[in-house]
Amino acid sequence: MKESPEGEAIRPLERPFYARNPRRVARELLGKVLVRQEAGKRLTARIVEVEAYLGANDPASHSYSGKTLRNDVLFGPPGYAYIYFIYGNHYCLNVSCNPDGKAGGVLFRALEPISGIDEMALARDIEVHGPKDLPKLTSGPGRLAEAFGITRERDNGGDLTSTDSSLWIGDDGHPAGKIQITPRIGITKAADELLRYFIRGNRFVSGPRLFVKPLIRRIRRKTGAA
Repeated sequence: MKESPEGEAIRPLERPFYARNPRRVARELLGKVLVRQEAGKRLTARIVEVEAYLGANDPASHSYSGKTLRNDVLFGPPGYAYIYFIYGNHYCLNVSCNPDGKAGGVLFRALEPISGIDEMALARDIEVHGPKDLPKLTSGPGRLAEAFGITRERDNGGDLTSTDSSLWIGDDGHPAGKIQITPRIGITKAADELLRYFIRGNRFVSGPRLFVKPLIRRIRRKTGAA
């Protein structure tokens, strides 16, 4: 196990964690820690905003039209990094979900930096003068990928369950707190689906922070929450 900056052990999430419905995985990833460790450097940040993509049943998913060389990671096994390039200028990090052979994934939209802030700022080519500048590091899928040095060539297909990988995800026991659910953002297909999850009140969240109370019953029905 690795030690977190707070002295708590960061335990890698095991593969069965990801071998479930992306809705459940997305919700339970909140509060977990993304780790980049190599060449004596260690970056850590808490996951605060994600979106679920449901594969064959989701027109917004990259796997909706079937398996290709580009998207084959999404079809399993679960717990592997799927990286794609978007808008011609940034990468996006996802993790494969569902049992092996069934496509699904979760997109990481925002992180809260814990350690390695100087390295993140250098990777982003920005200056951090105080707490108000920290969201510039990892608030948004492109920003967090750049801060962690994530590229398709470097990380696509990497095992996010193993500390032998330079990029992995763990649990340090930190509670996620209150979770909000809204429609996904930045897409046109299936845009009304309630598949965006984030920690309520967290200032690193990258998009609108709405909580639509009339939709609570629908949310619970979709997620299976009590």
